[in-house]
Amino acid sequence: MGNDKKKKGPFQFMQFSVIGIANAAIDIGVLNVLLIFFHTEDQGLLLLYNTIAYTLAIGNSYFWNASITFKRSAEGSHWQRLTFIGQAIVSLGVNNLVFFAGNVLLAFIGVPNWLRYNIAKGLAMFFSFLASFFMIKYFVFKDFGAGKVKE
Repeated sequence: MGNDKKKKGPFQFMQFSVIGIANAAIDIGVLNVLLIFFHTEDQGLLLLYNTIAYTLAIGNSYFWNASITFKRSAEGSHWQRLTFIGQAIVSLGVNNLVFFAGNVLLAFIGVPNWLRYNIAKGLAMFFSFLASFFMIKYFVFKDFGAGKVKE
């Protein structure tokens, strides 16, 4: 049992990472599509675009992580949905904060807009990915019945 628990953590992280790559494609793809069709340098609109992109990616994340990564402990209960929404809001805050700060810092050093937005988005995705994994693993899909056989 202890050995199974040791394998579960890295394997879950790997599964979460693969799903995270799909989420990243959605996240950065939607942001770039919005920037192509509705280009702006307004920080408020950039945060709105970032929020839209992140929200679509987090919906994808919930579906696949509940179905694959945390399938054993995902019950689909109201409590899990509420805690998932809570962690999504916290992760969105991390994502928006890093995206905003990255944009400001990169603008200050003179990085061109498109490159600046994408570097800031990459940093935002990385930090919100880490925050999201640990919140999902230890709060949302926590296996409270470890050792208990589910029927």
